Amino acid sequence: MNVAEKYKESVAQTSPAGTIDMKLEVVVIPVSDVDRSKRFYGDLGWRLDIDYIGDDYRVIQFTPPGSGCSVIFGRNVTTASPGSAQGLHLIVSDIEAARADLRRRGIAISEPFHDAGGIFHHTNGLGLIGGPNPRRNSYASFASFSDPDGNGWVFQEVTARLTGRIEPTDTRFTPEIMNVIRNATKHP
Repeated sequence: MNVAEKYKESVAQTSPAGTIDMKLEVVVIPVSDVDRSKRFYGDLGWRLDIDYIGDDYRVIQFTPPGSGCSVIFGRNVTTASPGSAQGLHLIVSDIEAARADLRRRGIAISEPFHDAGGIFHHTNGLGLIGGPNPRRNSYASFASFSDPDGNGWVFQEVTARLTGRIEPTDTRFTPEIMNVIRNATKHP
């Protein structure tokens, strides 16, 4: 089954009729040193929402600027191994500006990269090319950084949102993404 067929199958399994809105609100990330992590996420410029200390636990919540979803970490909030959260995506409208902001804050971040296949970056590093997508197509440029425990974050540049319907003359997305969406949304 090719990518377009898999996408079409997953779309067919979800019916918008009668669904209830579900919004991703919180992602729990595992850390080893709560105070060090609090400093790190504060240094990113994220808003501190809560720092609650209970008898046998501590919960800290931060929200990235402009995000409807927050991260929570602390003491006794997860059994996951520190650093095991990977591929956490932060959507930015300008990958270079986002990288510059982190560097200005003293945060180490990768150079921009893009996927040779034009769909999504590979976790194994295969098919990755240095630099942002040459055409700066939406969803096609990335940069990565990690927190002190190794939890992995990825900036993804999105300048135009996919709608599930792409006109043939639309050049904001890579040709590969355009073909997958077009093929997946064709009516039988």
